[in-house]
Amino acid sequence: MPNIRARLLVVLVVLSGFLTLAGTSSATAATVPGSLWFDGSPLTVRNGRFVDGNGREVVLRGYNVSGETKLEENGGLPFASVADAQKSATALRALGGGNAVRFLLSWAHAEPARGQVDTAYLTAATDQMRAFLDAGIRVYPDFHQDLYSRYLFGSGSWYTGDGAPAWAVASGGYPQESCGICLFWGQNITQNKAVQQAQYDFWHNAHGLQDAFLSTAQQTMAFIRQHLSTDEFAGVVGFDPYNEPYAGTYDSGQNSRTWERDLLWPFYVAFRARMDAAGWQDKPAFVEPNLFWNSNISSQKQEGGLLDAGTLGPRYVFNTHFYDQKAISGILMWGKASDGQYAGDFAAIRDRASAAGTATVVSEFGHPLSGTVADKAPTVLKAMYQGLDTRLTGASWWSSPASSGPVLSGTQWQWDIYNGRHHELMNGNPGKVVTAGDAWNDEDLSAVRLDDTGTLALRQDARLLDRLYPSATAGTTVAFTYEDRSRDGSTTLTWNPVPSTLPNVGRLVGSGQYGLLVWRSGGGSAPTELHLPASFPTASTTVVSDLGTVYAPPSYTPAAPIAVAPEPGGTGSRRLLLTAPDSGVLHWALVTDGATAPSADLLKAARSELAAWAAAKVG
Repeated sequence: MPNIRARLLVVLVVLSGFLTLAGTSSATAATVPGSLWFDGSPLTVRNGRFVDGNGREVVLRGYNVSGETKLEENGGLPFASVADAQKSATALRALGGGNAVRFLLSWAHAEPARGQVDTAYLTAATDQMRAFLDAGIRVYPDFHQDLYSRYLFGSGSWYTGDGAPAWAVASGGYPQESCGICLFWGQNITQNKAVQQAQYDFWHNAHGLQDAFLSTAQQTMAFIRQHLSTDEFAGVVGFDPYNEPYAGTYDSGQNSRTWERDLLWPFYVAFRARMDAAGWQDKPAFVEPNLFWNSNISSQKQEGGLLDAGTLGPRYVFNTHFYDQKAISGILMWGKASDGQYAGDFAAIRDRASAAGTATVVSEFGHPLSGTVADKAPTVLKAMYQGLDTRLTGASWWSSPASSGPVLSGTQWQWDIYNGRHHELMNGNPGKVVTAGDAWNDEDLSAVRLDDTGTLALRQDARLLDRLYPSATAGTTVAFTYEDRSRDGSTTLTWNPVPSTLPNVGRLVGSGQYGLLVWRSGGGSAPTELHLPASFPTASTTVVSDLGTVYAPPSYTPAAPIAVAPEPGGTGSRRLLLTAPDSGVLHWALVTDGATAPSADLLKAARSELAAWAAAKVG
């Protein structure tokens, strides 16, 4: 549920010879290393990172698919058809650079009558999920809720919700919903008595609500497991049990931390047991803390973060959201975001996951793309992606790269191909047909839309969304940064310029985009992989590394330490492969689209500068 915390306060690159997943032969699998898409292994959690079958650290980047699930127009499904899902998946990979999606599901549609799971809904949802798996995109499903349920709201209400089915609401006998004086829908969380009481009942298992949900969740997971092939199921990373949990109201003497300890965590333990029973033993639960634990507004911030759950370990992933409440409020943040705006916020996420002994994912982040605060979106989103890439500011990255921290996984809210083209009867009211934006409580955050020709088009700068990032690191990531040169109107945003102490690197990069990865090798023959954005055509990409220097990298062969290969799934997107089959050795690679046919002398000089920098700053 995007930006809830704030509202509480007021092209396609065509590469010949690409392989489709279905047609990949065993010979090709040995020639072009993939991740799980070729060796059939799922991701696991190890040493606080996602790890593939080759032992490589994996970073998940992508989008939520999608807020359409919160609507009724397509029966609680992300898409109207499998064909739309396939079209969306191809664009998400090729235009948006994603390798993962948080795939929304609806409890109301999975269990429309108490105790009766709708297998037709689960079949349709699984078929749409398969479209992403077939495009080489990893998936983690999410039983989504906002304001508990749409059935709490009358046909004339200003607001709506999603999540629980009608029978769950009827069993509670809740009062007439009213938010009082509410300017924004999120205020219902703490001001609408019907919403508060319904949430309270769920966490206390009143009327057996939680038992029913857990039973449906188990049956849903079992169905997905049974209706995907072994290879397809390997692409399902885990399951997000409950979106943005909140107590509703606290018991006497209870606070946010004790609520997490006494009610939220036992629910996750119970959900984990249901995962095991459904055949998901080797996949983690993506567990979210109290939604206010990392609010960036002090008056809303609550103690939490699953502090009393102990070491979560590999069977759980610390899963959180981040929205800039101040920026969205329209009154608490003047001006735009800047370099390092969210360094502290994302450092807190890294630190909490590290203390919990597990991997982390920021499963929602974003900013409105219309309305009075939309002008902040280019800088806010750039700063959020910067926070995912590194815990440092751009101004400090070159001087202290060893403090960069792990690269975080994240899925932006959201990827809704029907943005601006909905036909949603709000709360079933034929007199309130919503077509604009995301068609849900005036939200408008989708990064994509269909243009007038029916072609999928980005609504944000492609240089911001389709990013260079280390999708699989053969060893341990030491530091990473990416200067995307994304734009705020006509202004190109450069927050991490190459320092003047590296003049030849600066000449090589020029005004272009660049990324720099530093890693320590972990042995094995599988290469390190970086997603190559469409803005990095192979013919004009330069790589300067301790492994060598190359302009226009060649197609992959086992003998090539620096090479390019298709991303799996046949979408036309590409990856850079860096092969260093040693162990414990520090490696680095600069990737840029800045220079045109750089001279051998310039490449040599840039490599020399970077080698000295790495030795001095990382060692």
